[in-house]
Amino acid sequence: MNMQMLALAFLAFTAIGGLAWVFIYPSLSGEKKAESRRASIARTEPAARQVDKTQRSRREQVEGSLKELEARRQKEKSVPLSMRLAQAGLGTWTPKKFWIVSGVCAAVCFVVAFTVGGGLLGGLGMAFAAGFGLPRWMLGYLKNRREKAFLKALPDAVDVIVRGIKAGLPLFDSIKVVAADAPEPLKSEFLAIIETQTIGMPLGDACARLFERMPVPEANFFGIVIAIQQKSGGNLSEALGNLSKVLRDRKKMAEKIQAMSMEAKASAGIIGSLPPIVMLLVWMSTPDYISLLWTTPMGQFMVVCCVGWMTCGVLVMKKMINFDF
Repeated sequence: MNMQMLALAFLAFTAIGGLAWVFIYPSLSGEKKAESRRASIARTEPAARQVDKTQRSRREQVEGSLKELEARRQKEKSVPLSMRLAQAGLGTWTPKKFWIVSGVCAAVCFVVAFTVGGGLLGGLGMAFAAGFGLPRWMLGYLKNRREKAFLKALPDAVDVIVRGIKAGLPLFDSIKVVAADAPEPLKSEFLAIIETQTIGMPLGDACARLFERMPVPEANFFGIVIAIQQKSGGNLSEALGNLSKVLRDRKKMAEKIQAMSMEAKASAGIIGSLPPIVMLLVWMSTPDYISLLWTTPMGQFMVVCCVGWMTCGVLVMKKMINFDF
């Protein structure tokens, strides 16, 4: 009897111990946690690979966009005249009309300079300056003025697009809102994007072409953001919101640089204006003394040389006080 009881007790104890080993020991030893950890790692590995692949794809797209930006900068050095006219806001002008206006200006200045006693050499110098220098200076002036107006209105336009996207409007409709209400030249540039997209070009490529008509880094930033979002997706409102912040920070930096360089610009203006002012004062006090400069061949030659050296000096000072960022 005692042996049977002991055998039953031993078997019961063994059964309970086996059940405890099966059900309780894995929890105490951490095998279940390790198994669940391995399962979670196995589940997250494909997702991690997908995220890494997406990040790599976006990185490659950004690198490609930067290479494209560098290529555009190289092309910008040899811009055709028709594109320069469009950048200056003279899209209705043709190169032929530009050359005709330049020739007329050169002829008028030659006749005026020759009539007032400047001589043949002085007339040719004035004709060259009026025919080749003045029209290109006007193109550069109009282009810079148009770019400043564009950069002034671009951050607000990007904010309008961000608010439209957050409100549920498609990107194309948000661009239409900007094209309807924005001031010039932003209005005409966004209308060009709409027209280009309407004829079948993808919206990303249409926005990327904005840099050709408005060659400023901010326009290229906008085109790159839209092009990358169209290719790989992502939170467009967040990307454009960051772009708006970058544009405003660049504007603040430009204004700060403008304020810090005003002293140098004032000094350059005074130095550049001293020779003609002194010449005018001498002519007002003793006209016979200085009139030899435009009444004799040697004096005319000296005036032409002085104008050339003064032009070189002004251009050097302008290069020294202009800052690219």
